[in-house]
Amino acid sequence: MGTNWIEKAQRLGDGSIGGAMDHPSIPGRVVWHTTESGAGDDAFRSVSAYLISVSAEPHLLYDPTTDRLGQYGPLNASARALRNDGSTRTNRVGKVCIQIEVLGRAGKPFTATWKPGPNYRAMMAAIRSWKIPDTFPAGRLATSGADATNRPRTIWMSKGGHYGHANIPGNDHWDPGNIDKSALFEAAPIGKPAPGDTPSKPSKPVVDLSNVIAAARRDPGLPQGGKTHKADVLVVEKALVAEGLLPAQWADGSFGSRTVEAYASLQRRYGFSGTDANGIPGQTTLKRLGKEHGFTVKA
Repeated sequence: MGTNWIEKAQRLGDGSIGGAMDHPSIPGRVVWHTTESGAGDDAFRSVSAYLISVSAEPHLLYDPTTDRLGQYGPLNASARALRNDGSTRTNRVGKVCIQIEVLGRAGKPFTATWKPGPNYRAMMAAIRSWKIPDTFPAGRLATSGADATNRPRTIWMSKGGHYGHANIPGNDHWDPGNIDKSALFEAAPIGKPAPGDTPSKPSKPVVDLSNVIAAARRDPGLPQGGKTHKADVLVVEKALVAEGLLPAQWADGSFGSRTVEAYASLQRRYGFSGTDANGIPGQTTLKRLGKEHGFTVKA
C-alpha cells in the first residue's frame, strides 16, 4: 500500500475531500494543474482557502518558488479538482488519482523558474509509493488554450502515469502549460537522497506490542507527557502523524489521551468499532500500521 499522508506536508482543511475510487483496478495516476495565480506565501494562503470555499480541493498544493507543500486529504481518496466526463466521475478513476495544484500560470511554465527542494522530493516519493511510473501516457501537454485538445479517453481509462489537466477528457482547461516533463522526474532522483533530505534507515524499527499496550493502558484522562516505553511508542506516534490522525507536537514518546484518541480513529478507519476501537493497540491493527509505515511488530 502506498503513502496516504506526506509527513512533510502542511495539513489544509479538515482532511476530508472525497470518497472511495470508482475504478480501483485501473493503475494509479497523477494530474498536474496550475492555479492561474501568483506564488509565494500570501498566494498559498489565499488559494488554499479559496479551493476549500468552492469545494474544488486537489490532494496537494505546491509552491514551486518556495517548496511549500500542503495536503488536503489522503492520497487514496478522490479529490475534487476535475470535472466529470459524462457519467464517468473523473476524480475517481484509478487506484489513486493524485491531483496537484501548482501555484503558477499555464502561460509561464513553472519548471523554467522553480526551486524544488525536500518537500518536492517527499511528494514525488509518495507518488512513486503507489507504483505510478515516471511517464506521460497521453503524450504532449498543451502550449496554449487553443491547443488543449489532447484528451484520449481510452488512454485515460487504462494507463497509469502522469497527466496534465489538458489531457483529461471532459475538461477544457489547458494547464499546466508546456512544462518540462522530464524535469519533474529529474528533480527527484530515485534512490539518491539530495542535500537536506533525511536518509532512510537501513533496517526497520521493531516495536514491542506489549510495551505499547502497557503505555496505552495508563488512564486515558492523564495529560500527554509520560515517558513509559518511549522508543516503541514514538515509532507508533510518528505513524499516526503520517496518517493525519495526531498533531506532530504530540508525538513525544508517551501514549497519553491524544494518542489514545488518534489510535481509536485509526481502528475505526480499519473497520473496527465499539470496544474494538478503544484506542488500545492490538496485534492486527499495529501490524497493519507497521506494514504501511516501515516498522515490524514483536508480539
